[in-house]
Amino acid sequence: MRRNLNSLRLILGLFFLALAVPTAILIYQALSQMKWESFLQHQVMAEELSTRIDKRLNRLIAEEEQRAYADYTFLNIAGDANSNFLQRSPLAAFPVQADIPGVLGYFQVDDQGDFSTPFLPDQDASQNFGINADEQRSRLALQQQIHDILSHNQLVKQTKKDQSPARRKDAPALDTAASSTAESELAADIALQGMAGKEEADSDSALTSFDSLEKRDDTRQRESRLAQSLGRVDELKLKSRFEQQATSAPREASKQRLLDEKRAARKEQTILPETLPPQPIASPPPSTAQSPVQHLAPNPEQAAIRITTFESEVDPFRFSLLDSGHFVLFRKVWRNGARYTQGILLDQRSFVQGVIESAFNETTLSEMSNLVLAFQGDVLSVISGRSNRNLYSSAADLRGELLYQTRFSAPLSEVELIYSINHLPAGPGAQVVSWTALVLVVLLLGGCLLFYRLGKRQLTLAQQQQDFVSAVSHELKTPLTSIRMYGEMLREGWADENKKKQYYDYIFAESERLSRLINNVLQLARMNRNEIHIELKEVSVNEIMDTLRSKLTSQLEHSGFEFNLIDDCEQSSLKVQIDMDLFTQIIINLVDNAVKFSRSADHKRIDVRSVQSGEQNIIFSVRDYGPGIAKDQLKKIFQLFYRAENELTRQTVGTGIGLALVQQLARHMHAQVDVINRQPGAEFTIAFKLDRI
Repeated sequence: MRRNLNSLRLILGLFFLALAVPTAILIYQALSQMKWESFLQHQVMAEELSTRIDKRLNRLIAEEEQRAYADYTFLNIAGDANSNFLQRSPLAAFPVQADIPGVLGYFQVDDQGDFSTPFLPDQDASQNFGINADEQRSRLALQQQIHDILSHNQLVKQTKKDQSPARRKDAPALDTAASSTAESELAADIALQGMAGKEEADSDSALTSFDSLEKRDDTRQRESRLAQSLGRVDELKLKSRFEQQATSAPREASKQRLLDEKRAARKEQTILPETLPPQPIASPPPSTAQSPVQHLAPNPEQAAIRITTFESEVDPFRFSLLDSGHFVLFRKVWRNGARYTQGILLDQRSFVQGVIESAFNETTLSEMSNLVLAFQGDVLSVISGRSNRNLYSSAADLRGELLYQTRFSAPLSEVELIYSINHLPAGPGAQVVSWTALVLVVLLLGGCLLFYRLGKRQLTLAQQQQDFVSAVSHELKTPLTSIRMYGEMLREGWADENKKKQYYDYIFAESERLSRLINNVLQLARMNRNEIHIELKEVSVNEIMDTLRSKLTSQLEHSGFEFNLIDDCEQSSLKVQIDMDLFTQIIINLVDNAVKFSRSADHKRIDVRSVQSGEQNIIFSVRDYGPGIAKDQLKKIFQLFYRAENELTRQTVGTGIGLALVQQLARHMHAQVDVINRQPGAEFTIAFKLDRI
């Protein structure tokens, strides 16, 4: 039996593996394919987002590049130059108005390294241009802030706060509203010439600093930025399972980036007003070929305005990161052979939030990935997805899987976007595959368990059948041997008259025993083939008890047991629906079982009782006074071919079908069989529904 069970486990285990391994491989491949498709889908989303941000930046920068050279001054000539009409520059608005997020302000550095902004004119703003004192202080504060940032990054001269002639304390004021004398103008020129030699080195240094912003291998700048950044891109601990697809940008984007690098400069005609002391109209100053001058009629409310018209060459914008952490967009403007630098100062955090982070958070990418922003290989910031709000102190802290990596087009070609995956959804079909996999696992495990239990039951049944055949053979052989022996003794006349009756009674009892055994086997065979015929009739309790008395008296007397038939029903007219033959067979089997298991009992007695239980049931019971039944076997004894495995039952003959047959016959008559341990002995009960007349 044990060997058969081990073989069954081995076969079912191999069968389970034979089905589970290919199924697991198929499910794994399906989920991997879905994950790969999801990866490609999110990669396309990252590429589209990067392209959308890049196009927006190109559009905003292109709009800024279209601004004229003169827009970086406070005053412009509006309309026809002969109209003598001045207006504020579009960049002179305050507070600063710009489409590019994070703009702190605009600035210009001339060929001498002098700093200026379009926020304030060279004249007294409060007297000539309608700027009140509070606004003037705010404009001065913003101008000073921009100057401090640029001077901190060594891009302008680190001199006094404002070195323009109109605002320098050690130079005379040039006010067009006042009638300045030639002496005051001459004094201002002398003062400027006195400081020119002192400032020449500073101006050269400032212009050289802007040139250094364009050098990618500037060691000083890289070290300064690295100290303020989160580390290098090379330090990112990102898995590159799909490295080839994730890091390679489309060829079209690379071609476009190369074209952007070769953007050409443009030329434009510029008209600027120049404030001079009033002069007679008839004697205009001579003009030069390089700077032709037109004289307009003097305005009654202001000094004469001299207009300078010249051609300037404007280079495309360049982009860089300052040591202070600010972004700067700057361009070179060539005017009469002199170089000017015009630019836009950007707050890094506001620029990233307004252009990149806001667009990133609007997409589903923010739910499953982080976005790394880098400049020239230095990690500037990490935009965490909504599902992962960790703060990163270094690039080495960022882990995950590389999704997509790209650069913006010029002038932001050194800005790099790197998308890393926190958790990658497997796609809409993954849930179906997962549930299917779960169902398959349950079916495989449940099926194997079911087959194991069924196989175990069949093996147990086969073993029980073998034991049954052995038991039946023994049960048939023993009484037949006794019958044959006593029959031969009677035939040969070896028994006297006193022994003959005893031998006849023994032969009769053994014959009854064989008949009961054969009837049980035949009844079991008919029940297994569903050939049993039940005829339920109304029979009174008195009639049932009388029939049992006649059937059991002789059986118990030959066994040496005391027999008590007890009718505790209050009314003799009680009737039940019963098949008398089957019921008699049930009681006989129970009595035979009681006799068999209580032969060694001190009190050899069998009680058969009928009692009414409530108003609906009547219970018939068979009780012995033997050792009883172990608690762990109370339910098992009704199983087919089961015999109790204790010392008492090993010494007791039996086939293991008697009690199983009792339970099945009782169910066919709609009765309930149960067993209760008594002190001493055991009591079997059969409960029927009452039929009243």
